[in-house]
This record gives sequence, C-alpha cells and structure tokens, in this order.
Amino acid sequence: MLNCKYFCYLSFFPLYCSKGPPPLQRLLCTCDHGNTNRLADAETIFALSSGHGRCGVAVVRVSGPASLSALRSMAGLKHTPPPPRTALLRSITDPRTKEVLDRGLVLWFPGNVAGMRPAEAGEFTRRAFQAGKLGLTEVEGLGDLIHAETEAQRRQALRQMSGDLGRLYQDWSSRLKRNLAHVEAFIDFSEDELIEEGVLDQVDQFISELQSEVEHHLQDERRGERLRSGVHVVIAGATNAGKSSLLNTLCQRPAAIVSPIAGTTRDVVDTALDIAGFPVVLSDTAGLRDSADLVEREGVRRARQRVEQADVTLVVVDCAQIPLDQPTVSFLRDHIKTVLPSQDPKQCIVVLNKLDLLTEQRRQRLRSDLSSWTAPPSVCCVSCLTEEGLQHFLSQLQLRVQCGDPLSGGPSLTQARHRSHLQLCVSALKQFRRYRDSDLALAAEGVRLALTCVGRITGRVGPEEILDIIFKDFCIGK
Repeated sequence: MLNCKYFCYLSFFPLYCSKGPPPLQRLLCTCDHGNTNRLADAETIFALSSGHGRCGVAVVRVSGPASLSALRSMAGLKHTPPPPRTALLRSITDPRTKEVLDRGLVLWFPGNVAGMRPAEAGEFTRRAFQAGKLGLTEVEGLGDLIHAETEAQRRQALRQMSGDLGRLYQDWSSRLKRNLAHVEAFIDFSEDELIEEGVLDQVDQFISELQSEVEHHLQDERRGERLRSGVHVVIAGATNAGKSSLLNTLCQRPAAIVSPIAGTTRDVVDTALDIAGFPVVLSDTAGLRDSADLVEREGVRRARQRVEQADVTLVVVDCAQIPLDQPTVSFLRDHIKTVLPSQDPKQCIVVLNKLDLLTEQRRQRLRSDLSSWTAPPSVCCVSCLTEEGLQHFLSQLQLRVQCGDPLSGGPSLTQARHRSHLQLCVSALKQFRRYRDSDLALAAEGVRLALTCVGRITGRVGPEEILDIIFKDFCIGK
C-alpha cells in the first residue's frame, strides 16, 4: 500500500451456491495512485495477485485510473459509487453482456486516475518503492517471502521485509551523511572560524567505529545468503562408494541411477531438500578417478568444481575398500586430501558407507581405529541398504546446515549485492583514513563513496540531504 492522496479498493467476494454454475474466484481490485506528482501520468494496471491455477479464492489487484468505472459497470452502480470503506452485497456482472457472474461484497476506496493495462512484473511493489513506502531491502524481503520454501527462509524474509536490515543500513547512511557534511563544512568554512574545534576528531572516531561495525557485519559466514539460496551440500568420493545411493536415501526417491558399474554418474544431479527447516541443495557428483573417457573426465571436472563451491562436502568411502594393511586413520586422511585438496577438512563429513558388508570383527576394528583419531572431521558409519547409522548421520548433517536463528541477534546479509556494496564501503572508509592528514578533499571523497555504497543497498541517497545537515548543524550563512 502506498502513502497516497487517492487510494481505491474494489473487492468482490463470491457467495457459494448449491445450484447453478460454480462461483467466480474472489476478485480484489486495488487502485493506488501514490504520490500524484510522480504518478499523475500513470496508466491503470491490473494483475492476478494470488497464485495461478484452479482455486476457490483468488485476488486481482488494480492500480490506476479505471477502478471506479469498473466498479460501476460490474457492480451495477449506475451513477454514484458506494460509500467509501463500506461493504455492499452486489451482483457482479459482465460489463459488456450484463450477464450475472456471481454475487459478492464490494469495497471501494476512492481513486482518480484513468486508463488500464496489465501490470508488469513487480510493478505494484515498484510503485510502493517510488512512493517511499518501501526500501530496496524491504522489497527484496518481500520477494524472498514469496519464494520461501522452508520455515527458516520465511522467518528471515519476514524480518527483512519488516525493515530490520533496512533500518541498520539507513542508520549507517544517516551517520555517514552527517559526518560527510561535517568534513565538507570544515573544508569550506574552517578558515572563517565558523566551525567548532574537534569536528574532525569526531569524524575520525566515527569512521573507525563504522568500519569495525561493517567488517563485523560482513564476517557472518554467509549465513543469511546460505539460508536464502540454500546450503550447498555436495556428495563426493571415489567411484562405486555409494554416493548415488546416499542421495536417494536422503531424498527418499530414486533421484539418481544406482548401478554396480563404476562411473555411472557422469554429471551433477541436484535436488532440493528441507532439513530441519533449513533449505539444502544436495548434489551428487561423478566418481573421482582418472579416466580416458572424455565424457567422464568432464564429469570429474564438474565434480571438483562443485566441491570447491560447497558449503559442506560429504566424503563417501566404501568401508569394504579400506585396506587392512594400512591404518584406517592414515588412509582416510590421505583420501580426504584427494577429495578436498584445497579445503579445510572440518568442512566435510566423512561417510563410511556399505557398513552392511563388514563382518563384526571388521566393524570392531573400524570403531577402534576411529576412536584413536584425535581431531577428525565428523565421521559416520552407515549402510544405505539397511539404513543402519542413518539417524546419527542425519543429526550431524542437520548441525552443519543450520544457519542459526534468523530472528535472533542482528539482521544478516541476505544478498550478494549487499556484500559487494559493503565491501566497497569498507574500502572507501579506508580511503578516508589513508588521506585524512595529507589531502582532506580525497578523504572526504572516501566518505562520499562509502555513503553511495550504502545508499545503493537501500536505494536512497542524495546530495541535498548533505546540504540540509550542513545548514542545520552549522547554521552557515546567517
């Protein structure tokens, strides 16, 4: 909804009857005009606001000129509109044939624009942003809420849509504007002794504090981004270790082909899961081995690329293939290095699969060897065939994919563009500190760049605001 001079809702709520044709879906027409200076020439737009497909209730929203004429022609109101914000029971008719379509409630809020066309994607929200009712972070939160598939995603999107993240960035922006105004005023008017002493010292302290705040905000292990797009979990290992079987077990469906023939999986198989309310993108990959087959070599290349990009890697090992003449811990350490050549082993879970193939004696030896591993990554012994050990493995996986409670602590970064702009903001603040004593004009440009970076996140920044602060704080030109 917009802060506007004229605002119109036209709502039709169908009554369900036991006889005759099935009732129409609910029709909700909204006419928003927003700031009349900005939107005076806007056309009327309309769109289905609820999901597509067959359903008992639907919402159609209208913004712009022809809501009143639509109300009159479809609700049988010849001359005068109904009282504003009052529900009336009316017959809903086809405006051309006058055929009665349904009976429903009509609600109207006056509006005054003309012309109608289908709304473009996101146009209602764009108008809300243009009218100053939503910042870009709130708009992004609304989009994330629409596409949320898990409870944690919904909670994070609601928090962002409520403005928590936007208020944090707006606070930084306001403080940057004030301190930039102080620096600009010092450059222009300090020689006239119109600026009080200690202004630049206060700016120095602020810049140092803000840089620390932004850097701390960036050091969040990408929790918000991972929660928004899904934690990327990659299943990797040698051929025939049971990677595809593990994928199918986790998905509870035959998502990947399982075969005793080595090298069956040659491409990446992705599937989306909800694990303990957190979104997970699970990827099965080709077995890691040297091959003369060009197709399999490409599959191996893609597998290694996914491992490099993974948030969590499940290193699957065939229990029965662990050599008896080599210490188990030594073998696993070497194997992990072949799968994760450039990553921290703590980012992986070692899954010792095919436990059902081991004799009791081999199992006891395996448990004894693993107990001597002083600082291992998580190690789970499972059987995808019998599902033995699966619950313990799932509990370990849940711990790895949880991104924290999105409602606790400070708001998290949720977009890659936020991170990019904030990284540039930190660099700009460093520019201020670098040139502070040698060239104050270049130092001020660093603060201006930092303000621009934050403003690009929220969508609101302008030079006139800096002038306002200069005259408010210093009363220059009296």
